[in-house]
Amino acid sequence: MSQFEVSDIVQQLHQVRDEWRDSQRRARDPGGREFPSRDAMTQVVESLKGALFPMRLGPPDLRHESEDFYVGHTLDSALQSLRVQATLELHYVARHQPRDEAAVDLQATAAVREFGLALPGIRRLLDGDVLAAYQGDPAARSVDEVLLCYPGVLAMIHHRLAHCLYRLGLPLLARIVAEAAHSQTGIDIHPGAQIDAGFFIDHGTGVVIGETAVIGKRVRVYQAVTLGAKRFPTDAEGNLQKGMPRHPVVEDDVVIYAGATILGRVTIGKAATIGGNVWVTDHVPAGASVTQASLQPQSPC
Repeated sequence: MSQFEVSDIVQQLHQVRDEWRDSQRRARDPGGREFPSRDAMTQVVESLKGALFPMRLGPPDLRHESEDFYVGHTLDSALQSLRVQATLELHYVARHQPRDEAAVDLQATAAVREFGLALPGIRRLLDGDVLAAYQGDPAARSVDEVLLCYPGVLAMIHHRLAHCLYRLGLPLLARIVAEAAHSQTGIDIHPGAQIDAGFFIDHGTGVVIGETAVIGKRVRVYQAVTLGAKRFPTDAEGNLQKGMPRHPVVEDDVVIYAGATILGRVTIGKAATIGGNVWVTDHVPAGASVTQASLQPQSPC
C-alpha cells in the first residue's frame, strides 16, 4: 500500500483534467494525441541542424564521403516526423469545425514540402548570420567557433526554422522551436519576427524580440535588448487585438547596445546607434545616435 494516497491524488487529477477539458471544449476520449509533442519537435530540430551543417553539427564520426547520404537520410526522417507533428497541429486547430481529414493531411504534407524546399535558403541566411558574428566580435577566432559556441547563432538557427514554419501556417510548431532556443540561450525571439540577413546577437542573454518586429540587414544587438510593444490595443469588449503591428522596425546597419529598450511601432533609421540602457518610444532618424546623455534635459545655463 502506498504511503502517499496516490490513488486519491490520481482521482483528483482526473477530475481536474475533466474540468479543464470541458471548459476548453475538448473531447474526453480523442482517440489519440490531440496536439504536437515538444520532445518530437526537439528531435526534428536536432536532425535539421545536422542536415544543415553536417560536418559541424552532425554526428562526430561523419566523413565527407558520406556527407550527402547522411543529409538525405536525416532530412527524410526529419521531414516525415515533422509532417506527423504538422498534421497534429492542423487537426488541433480545426477540432471545433467540420473537417475533411484527408484534406488536412494533404495540407500538412504540402506545408512540410514547402518547408523542405526552403532549407537551402535558410542555410544561406544562417551562413550570413555566422559571418556577421565572426566579423562583429574581435574575440571570435573562427566561423566554426561561432557556429559551435555562440548562443546568438543557436537562437538564429532556431528562429530561421521557426519563422519558416510560422509563415507556412504552423504557428504552434514554430513556437515550440523558438521556445527551445529561449530555454537554452535566454534569447526570446518570437517566430513571427521578420529578420533580414547578417543579424548578430552578441552575448545574447535577455534579448527579447516581439512578434511583429521587422529587422533589416546587418543589424547588431547586445544582451538585454528589448524590441517590445508599448501598449496592447483592445476591442470594444476589452479583449486584446492580436496580430496588429506593435513592435519596432529596425532598418539596415543599426547597432543597439546592451540594455536598450525600444517600444512600440517606431522606426529606427538606417545606420542609427542606440546606446546602452536607453528607453526609446519615438522614431529615430537615420544615422542618429541616441545615448543616455542625449536624452537628459538640457540645463538652461
